[in-house]
Amino acid sequence: MAKKTTAKRVVVKVFLYGIQPQIWRRFSIDTGVTFAALHDAIQCAMGWENRSPHEFRHGKGKRLVDVIGPVGLQDQVIGEFQDELALTLADYIGKKKTPLRMLYRYDFNSEWIHEVVFEKLIEGEGGPEMIEGERACPPEDIGGHFQFMQALHGEIEWLDRKYAPESFDPAKVDFTPKGPRKRR
Repeated sequence: MAKKTTAKRVVVKVFLYGIQPQIWRRFSIDTGVTFAALHDAIQCAMGWENRSPHEFRHGKGKRLVDVIGPVGLQDQVIGEFQDELALTLADYIGKKKTPLRMLYRYDFNSEWIHEVVFEKLIEGEGGPEMIEGERACPPEDIGGHFQFMQALHGEIEWLDRKYAPESFDPAKVDFTPKGPRKRR
């Protein structure tokens, strides 16, 4: 009898560093996708607009010198560089035990640092699926977590008066990737 194979997904939790109360998302995604597709899923889940560069960082202990990212960053990496279009989540996770952690850095000027946790492998197939999350993602160009926290405490004025920091509806997340970022 042939061995039955089931599609694998991974449950991913993403949260922003430096912000309290925490802004986070949990979704599942197929392990066969590349890190470029994971980047797209994080952009959609968090509510970012894919207007800035990004990278994934990992390594041993606190030395996160290995980078997974778009070609063009390899000259800026101290450790190993891997092309996000060539590396799948399954390749990265391999036989390692979950949970696995890495950093996702978005917008190198504002330094939005996210922790990405591959929590567990599950069965299933299909595109990314939002599970849960809390609080609205900061406005794209507010300047980083320090300025965002200042705005939350009324120390600086909001750029967008319609922004509601407590508002997040997982059912409204659309995992259709945003267009590629525009080069300046």
